[in-house]
Amino acid sequence: MIAATDYPTLADFGYDPWWLMLAKAIGIFVFLVVTVLAGILIERKIMARMQRRLGPNRLGPGGLLQSLADGVKLALKEGLTPAGVDKVIYLLAPIIAVVPAITAFAVIPMGPQVSVFGHVTPLQLTDLPVGVLYVLAITSIGVYGIILAGWASSSTYPLLGGLRSTAQVISYEIAMGLSFASVFLISATMSTSEIVGGQRHHWYLLLVLPSFVIYLISMVGETNRAPFDLPEAEGELVGGFHTEYSSLKFAMFMLAEYVNMATVSALATTLFLGGWQAPWPISVWDGANSGWWPLLWFTAKMWCFLFMFFWLRTALPRLRYDQFMNLGWKVLIPVALGWVMVVGVIDQATRGQSDLVTSLILAAAGVCVTALLIYAISRLSRPRPPDSAPRRPDGREPFDPMAGGFPVPPLPGQTLPDHPLEKKLAVDQKGAP
Repeated sequence: MIAATDYPTLADFGYDPWWLMLAKAIGIFVFLVVTVLAGILIERKIMARMQRRLGPNRLGPGGLLQSLADGVKLALKEGLTPAGVDKVIYLLAPIIAVVPAITAFAVIPMGPQVSVFGHVTPLQLTDLPVGVLYVLAITSIGVYGIILAGWASSSTYPLLGGLRSTAQVISYEIAMGLSFASVFLISATMSTSEIVGGQRHHWYLLLVLPSFVIYLISMVGETNRAPFDLPEAEGELVGGFHTEYSSLKFAMFMLAEYVNMATVSALATTLFLGGWQAPWPISVWDGANSGWWPLLWFTAKMWCFLFMFFWLRTALPRLRYDQFMNLGWKVLIPVALGWVMVVGVIDQATRGQSDLVTSLILAAAGVCVTALLIYAISRLSRPRPPDSAPRRPDGREPFDPMAGGFPVPPLPGQTLPDHPLEKKLAVDQKGAP
């Protein structure tokens, strides 16, 4: 018999028969593929709605078959291989990108223990004592596919896109890892299933709010999504690291991107939003966290984060690369380090006291640090004060393109300063007969 809510632990894994393990693996793969197909269509619908235009509406009722048609089109297109590429690495790069993205979902808990043909098993493929670190390590392998794709293409712009991705992933994985540390401290485990079990009374979002905010920003940078899609900056690098890819090879890169979005969204649900546990007031129902219902709550929470990805892509412009790196190294990482120290001090100082006292102190400190984080981000994004120099005779503002340490074009109403050679040429022309 299964209890009303049976929270799995590490001791519950490793006893499934081979056919059940195979069924779980196939189920996860199908779940991710369906999520990708639905995600592409829903993203296009949401963007069209926000931009006051029509989205896909031709194929199937309401355009429901658009993603499937796009997949078939990519599969039937001719696969072109440019001359001069390293063929072995060129063909392996999409595989290296997509396989870790799917593999990382193996330790994501999607529900409690259920009965499958009389066999009691957790709704999770497997778990590890360091399950969260496993996800972080596996997802970081995917960047090798991006780097190798840019290098093997023997083209300048794809190589630059791969190099950008390297710096981007290193920067934001540090902040992401530090956001995990506070969850490890208050849960005393790195197992994903036990982290979900530790949130049966309160979600960790309420206790480590700064970690949640830092993770939200880091997961967008980790997945190369707008406004942090610098490796694919079409305006600067044509199409980024996959410029020279077509047909199924290009489709695999797109699949890896959307699967990574699903993985980081599922991880955010697991660490901060109680995992598969029902939200209030649904949790008042005795059977909300038992049986197959938790799979529905888990999917709904995950799709809330996916909607955030679509919303950001529609609403925000792409950041400049120096702004993006400053945000990671000057704001997220220092604040994450300081917050880990605060959580450690509070955890040690409140040993022996009730959980309620510890929770209240953590929540109050979290609100203060979150306010500091928002202030730091607003200061970083605030435009530089205007130059105090007088205006030019023509009324235009003086403009220094290198004032921020990065060359930028002038805005309307601004003009570049006169070059010394231009001044000399004007004087010579004025004095000429």
